[in-house]
Amino acid sequence: MTERADEELVSLYIHLYFDEDVSADIVGNLRTRGFDVVSARDMEMLQKDDDEQMLYAASQQRAVVTHNRADFEDQHRKFLDTGMKHYGIIIAKRRRKDTEVVAKLLALLDSVTAEEMENQLRYI
Repeated sequence: MTERADEELVSLYIHLYFDEDVSADIVGNLRTRGFDVVSARDMEMLQKDDDEQMLYAASQQRAVVTHNRADFEDQHRKFLDTGMKHYGIIIAKRRRKDTEVVAKLLALLDSVTAEEMENQLRYI
């Protein structure tokens, strides 16, 4: 496979940005499986507001993974209403076990491309 083909293959996968409410164990689990994941902690974005989190994730072409349903539904609407592009928002139910969240994320990563995730709001 050529280097260009390798780059295109990699870009098919959703790159994830986990806000500070999501367990570090979930982030670590996906990272050890080889997925491109970073957290608010990794990027020194702890305690930044939701606007800053979304703008950062969008600037890095990453989908946000969060438990914060209400605020990130608002962020989704705000981006769409202003014509700004985001790379997806994935809202995980807060009461799920970490292993369930990982399983749901793996299923999503296996079935949705980065392009298909653009400007989408998904619930897992």
